[in-house]
Amino acid sequence: MKIGDIDLGEKPLFLAPMEDVTDASFRFVCKEFGADMMYTEFVSSDGLIRDARKALAKMVTHDYEAPIGIQIYGNIPEAMVDAARMAEDAVRLVGGHGADLIDINFGCPVNKIARRGAGSGMMKEPDKMVRITKMVVDAVRLPVTVKTRLGWDEDSKIIVDLAERLQDAGIMAITIHGRTRCQMYKGEADWTLIGKVKENPRMRIPVIGNGDICSPEKAGEYFDRYGVDGIMIGRATYGHPWIFREIRHYLDTGELLPPMGVAERVDLAKRHLAKSIEVKGEKVGVLEMRRHLSAYFKGLPDFKDTRLKLVTLYEPEELYRTLDYVKERWGDL
Repeated sequence: MKIGDIDLGEKPLFLAPMEDVTDASFRFVCKEFGADMMYTEFVSSDGLIRDARKALAKMVTHDYEAPIGIQIYGNIPEAMVDAARMAEDAVRLVGGHGADLIDINFGCPVNKIARRGAGSGMMKEPDKMVRITKMVVDAVRLPVTVKTRLGWDEDSKIIVDLAERLQDAGIMAITIHGRTRCQMYKGEADWTLIGKVKENPRMRIPVIGNGDICSPEKAGEYFDRYGVDGIMIGRATYGHPWIFREIRHYLDTGELLPPMGVAERVDLAKRHLAKSIEVKGEKVGVLEMRRHLSAYFKGLPDFKDTRLKLVTLYEPEELYRTLDYVKERWGDL
């Protein structure tokens, strides 16, 4: 599968952008486990053009992440064009690796974004969605891709026609989450319309499926059943970034890897913590790692008190000591 000149090989696996989760340190460990393509957390076009520090910081990427896309969202056409140009110019603006492509988020369902017409709120205005996409494509040299949903609600599943229109606007790949905006993340993702997009003889660009991929077996089944070019994985990576390694091994061999043991998860947590501190500094790096440290050890018996330490300690040395204790106490599991 190729996006422009970016060759991702057969059946590539994508890390879905997730706000407050897929920062640079999390992307570091996902890449380590075999994510073929990743994206920044989504960046507000309004925030970029206002020179907001947080929005600019999200555009910082690193060579080890390549290929990587900078994802932008918004509902004002001119602001989206300006944001796309800034994303393309990220190396000059914020340093780092920059973007290999620009992805437009037309899929985020959260109220604060969708209700003001951005993210999946754009599903109510497909003509405007296509117009913004065309303006962005025309404004930059990098490949442009789109992530979106089936439609706004059960009565407006417009994705088959919309995907073709977005292709005609010039995008080079489309990722489709198998839910409507009104579903949020409830119920089961419906991949049948994703399959119909892929089956459309007029579609020429890669189609990437997203939604409820939580195991190697399901990834393999959905590649085969729906014929998608790639699969994007979101919530199932949280506390489990090695799912990329598990899926790739299954796709290549048809066999399942044994579950990752606690000792190996401790070593991973230490690498992740160190990278978080390196990227964001000690205070913020520790604070933003807490959710991950807890998630890495979900389900361990008699873990309540130790989990409390992992989500309340401030000093890196104390966290490392606590992680050593986890290995000592549960390392044989």
